[in-house]
Amino acid sequence: MDFEGLQRRVCGLRHVGEWRQMAELVERAVHREGSVWEYPIAACRAVGGAEEAALPAAAAVFCSVASIRLVDDILDEDPTGDYRVIGAGQAANLGLAFQAAGHLLLDDPEIPSGLRSQLQASFAEMSISTCFGQSLDTKEAADETEYWRIIESKTPPLFSAALRLGALLGGASSEVADALALLGRFLGRFIQVSDDVTDALESPARADWKRRGNNLPILYAMTAPHSDREEFLRLSAAVEDPDVLAAAQKILLRSGAISFCTLKLIEFSREIRKVLDRLELQDPHPIARLVDLHQRPLRRLLESVGSTAHDLL
Repeated sequence: MDFEGLQRRVCGLRHVGEWRQMAELVERAVHREGSVWEYPIAACRAVGGAEEAALPAAAAVFCSVASIRLVDDILDEDPTGDYRVIGAGQAANLGLAFQAAGHLLLDDPEIPSGLRSQLQASFAEMSISTCFGQSLDTKEAADETEYWRIIESKTPPLFSAALRLGALLGGASSEVADALALLGRFLGRFIQVSDDVTDALESPARADWKRRGNNLPILYAMTAPHSDREEFLRLSAAVEDPDVLAAAQKILLRSGAISFCTLKLIEFSREIRKVLDRLELQDPHPIARLVDLHQRPLRRLLESVGSTAHDLL
């Protein structure tokens, strides 16, 4: 995708170009393959539209991600967050500005007014749901039911809306846009659990260990019946020590926490496949590529233990 064109589109908004802190955040952003702002373009192309038509949505999703990260770092007390440099107040204000920028980008006069109202409603619904999820995420989940309530609000709405926006801009019917949005919800769940596994196994300890119940493998090791449960509860509260973290991570493996998460990822992969198989797209390859990209770590994991990934997924 034309990421530099996306950045220019955002910086071309009134006030953004002259707002040094905001422009710098846009300019220093790094595009990685599979970034969620690619989703509107993939959906647009899949339904027969051109990449250019989806750029307003891609830029809006980029702004939403910037807003979410600024605020989430404050809520998580992330030691690497921008608020540590510019202050919590300035970071929160920039978060508001990025959210407003997203709405302005979707108010492109080249988009028919009726369609603009649909895009605005979808973007607003995603935004309030994600903010609600971020609020829920500030408290530690006590069990799996609470975990999924947090996740359902926080992560899937962004991926769902990104695909819906792109599909609508590509001229898709409401039915096709809704089906792609559903696929986005499953993909958001998949990515969240995959990220939880990565964060739980990384060293040094990630911020997830501060609210242990909001990371699925950590929550499993804390609540499921297994012989190391009490030891894990003790160790997981002191993972600043690298040796303690390593011991806690070994219990994640022994307790079945990683296996449990792998089964959830396989379950979500199958749901994604069901939706993909039902979709009638002019060009399914852009969506299939995104799905494959996010499933690669799971495929490698399954293949490393001798499973045939194709049969399981």
